[in-house]
Amino acid sequence: MKPWSELSCLLKLYFCFTIASLLALLGLTLFSIYKQQMDKDASDEENLTVSLILLVGILFCIYYISRGVLQENRQELVVFVLSVLMLMVRSVVNFSVLEPKSKQELLIRFVCIMCLGVIHVFCTTLLIQRPNRMAFRVGGALESLQEQYFLLNLCFSTVTFDLQAQLCLCIVITTSDSAMSARNSIILGVGVVWACLTAAVGAVAVLKEAKNLVWVFMLLNLPQLAFFVYLIYTVVMTWFRDGTYTQEAAAITGALISLVIKVVLFWGLIRLVNSFGQGLRERMFAPSK
Repeated sequence: MKPWSELSCLLKLYFCFTIASLLALLGLTLFSIYKQQMDKDASDEENLTVSLILLVGILFCIYYISRGVLQENRQELVVFVLSVLMLMVRSVVNFSVLEPKSKQELLIRFVCIMCLGVIHVFCTTLLIQRPNRMAFRVGGALESLQEQYFLLNLCFSTVTFDLQAQLCLCIVITTSDSAMSARNSIILGVGVVWACLTAAVGAVAVLKEAKNLVWVFMLLNLPQLAFFVYLIYTVVMTWFRDGTYTQEAAAITGALISLVIKVVLFWGLIRLVNSFGQGLRERMFAPSK
């Protein structure tokens, strides 16, 4: 990671502004969740789902912008921009269909999301277009090591994306059924722990260049694929139970996005494993002179 002293004044200013704005949005989101929990209004279930997913997204965005700036990680900067754009679109749609009472409660958060979102998308897009020197700094002039560094960053970032998708998927399922059975609650609880464990194993396997852990990580993903099948089955069984299909569509969309992320992750891991032991890890963790 870059030392703070290497960042330009403008980049330091933008980084601090981004972290501060995300923390402010985090506070507003926590306040909204508290009010929705206190009201206990059945009509607020969908709003609660949006707020919880927003909470997870903000925490991950803080992580993305930190790695994107301090490590010049373009993948995570791109995901940060996409996350902000999706948040803005979702906020517009959600706010436009709310009742007047709910609009008043979420007005401050909505205005903050839209104003700050425009600034973040513009500034981060400019940041993405800057030349990336980190690959050259780590890999030197060898194109093979630069490519390996790119794959390593891609795999490490995709592990994080997969964890975020898993957590958001669990939130959608949990909040979509207020009368969730004990069996489904246990499955979801195990699913959250399993997703965190899998992400931890994947991150260590990539950074340590441990081939055995890579295969363990792939095996740990098999129960998650089975969970997707079970999820789709559960959603189909309850599809026509009520007149709205927002939660069901969100669950299936989330499952499909998770599958796409896993395909990209497996593709990157298979290519990365073949280049283990060629000196990249030693260059990355060499003491700075």
